[in-house]
Amino acid sequence: MLGALGLCLVLGSCTVGPRYQKPAPMAAQAPMPAQWQGESWQLAAPADDEPRGEWWRLFHDDKLNDLEQQLLVGNQSLVAARDHLESARSLVRASTAGLFPQLSADPSAYRERGSGNRPLNGAASTSTPYTQNAFTVPFNINYEVDLFGHVRKGIEAANATLQSTAADTANAQLVLSAELAADYFTLRQLDAEVQVVEENSNYQRKALDLVNRRHDGGIANGLDVAEQKSLLDATLTQLSLVKQSRAQYEHAIAVLVGQAATGFHLESAPLTSVPPAVPVGVPSEMLQRRPDIASAERLVAAANAQVGLAKAAFYPRISLAGTGGGWQSRDITTLANAPSLFWAVGGDALTPIFSGGRNKANLAAARSGYDASVATYRQSVLTAMQQVEDGLSSLDTLSKASGTQAAAVEDARRQLSIANSRYIGGVDTYLDVVTAETILLNNQRLDVQLLGQRMVASVYLVKALGGGWDAKQLEKQKVKPKASQIVQP
Repeated sequence: MLGALGLCLVLGSCTVGPRYQKPAPMAAQAPMPAQWQGESWQLAAPADDEPRGEWWRLFHDDKLNDLEQQLLVGNQSLVAARDHLESARSLVRASTAGLFPQLSADPSAYRERGSGNRPLNGAASTSTPYTQNAFTVPFNINYEVDLFGHVRKGIEAANATLQSTAADTANAQLVLSAELAADYFTLRQLDAEVQVVEENSNYQRKALDLVNRRHDGGIANGLDVAEQKSLLDATLTQLSLVKQSRAQYEHAIAVLVGQAATGFHLESAPLTSVPPAVPVGVPSEMLQRRPDIASAERLVAAANAQVGLAKAAFYPRISLAGTGGGWQSRDITTLANAPSLFWAVGGDALTPIFSGGRNKANLAAARSGYDASVATYRQSVLTAMQQVEDGLSSLDTLSKASGTQAAAVEDARRQLSIANSRYIGGVDTYLDVVTAETILLNNQRLDVQLLGQRMVASVYLVKALGGGWDAKQLEKQKVKPKASQIVQP
């Protein structure tokens, strides 16, 4: 028995199935580019400034930093993702149990009476009734020799799935923290818009007072008053709508940080900061920095292990067992005596011969699943590259637009000043003043909106680059069998 066990343990290294090799991130006809197309605008940044983990600190906003910490602790979607990760880790531990012997005990005690009229299978004697006790302490031991990798391939697949779940958890944190930052900067943009609209409404009130005085003095007509009053009312309407949008973003932030919208409030702080320089690196680095790409690659590894499992099904499964071993006695006082000991040992090799094509079909399905996972992995790389290029292009375009819009605001201020002077001088009608006031308000709002869009685009660019995450972290997630598991329940 020991010789057979030793032989099986030596042969246990003969795992069937393909060895895993990380697939190329791109198809053969589309190699990985060496650099980004839209990187020309980006200033070089020291490597020490590269965002790692708490990437939002690039923006140097203390309130944002505080909200992000609240999200890490209180966001319930993130809590659920971590719980799923722990569940996956426990399932891997369960799969490693197959490497160790399984021992169980089933003690029993009973008293029975045999019938005096029981059948004796043709014996000539009459039977007599009897009464007896039976005390049994049996132990059952079972061990499957992992000769062809049935167990090890299962552990390999479970570990790869665990690592994929860990990457999904990191991606969930990245997505949620980026959403919080984007909502936060949009809210600050709306604070700035509220400030702009309020300043314009205050100016328009003063202009209305001026027109009323000129009307009372017989200089201006009623049309001038009506035009200015209409403009002021429209501006106050815009103010209400901007405040409504701000409230909705405030409520969204409350949910992201795990708080009830009722009672949650952020003090007004108009957006004034400019986007930071984001170190983009090169496209090949993105494979290590994007958790969603790492998750897709780990699913490829899991699918490869499933191919090995499907191949192992064509080979025997060898089990060594000790059944019925333990102690048995009719008297509890003699239960532990040597004559009460009983045992039985043996083994079996379950060998597939005909299965109606099931194993062949399962292998074909596993191979197709592997090919599909490779395609999904490559698609995730393509999508990630698109998102980075979109971010670079957006920041480049928005930066240029912001510069021309700042000039447009100054032009609108001069236009309003000239229109007021010409109206007071009697050269133009008041409609020119109203038009100039409208143009200035629209240009100021657009200027603020462009700044907010630049901040949000910076957030999403950092997200597209992975937020400083590194796939090397996944190696720590693997669960390895431990000898202490032999005596664990």
